[in-house]
Amino acid sequence: MSGTWDAIATTLVAERGDALNRYAYLLTGSTDDAADLVQEALVRTFGRPRMALTLPRAEAYVRRAILNLVIDRSRRDGRWRDIRHLVAQPDLAVAPDREVDDRIDVAARVRALSPRQAACVVLRYYDDLPIGGVARTLGISSGAVKRYLSDALRSLSAEFDAAPEGGPTTGGTRVRS
Repeated sequence: MSGTWDAIATTLVAERGDALNRYAYLLTGSTDDAADLVQEALVRTFGRPRMALTLPRAEAYVRRAILNLVIDRSRRDGRWRDIRHLVAQPDLAVAPDREVDDRIDVAARVRALSPRQAACVVLRYYDDLPIGGVARTLGISSGAVKRYLSDALRSLSAEFDAAPEGGPTTGGTRVRS
């Protein structure tokens, strides 16, 4: 389908909007942040004229814009983490009603990875891209993708191996042995 920008954007949001939001959610872990990312990616993609696009190419542009925005935000947040201690007051007390949730949350653990590792995991296992496809999407070598995936899977494996004692867990609910 090739047509005007307005028609392509409208069709993209109507047909693939939920998939784009789920993709952004996997990268951010927040439905609000995911919706903001999708909106910003749509503005960046359709905000200025480009060559004629088909619907699949427009979706690819939006997905790439989402990924770039996540990586950019992570860099910005990293710079803030480096200087935050200069202006922040330490939190000396922990609220008594604060509880530890021991459910296994894969999405949260993927978000805890570095932005490149998380992007590789999402593209490889959620988008089901081959190693070469992930490399092309991110603009890095296949070897770098393999390294990011290896490091990410090692980290995730260690996280799951370090799950709280007391028996296996399924569906976020502890099964008592």
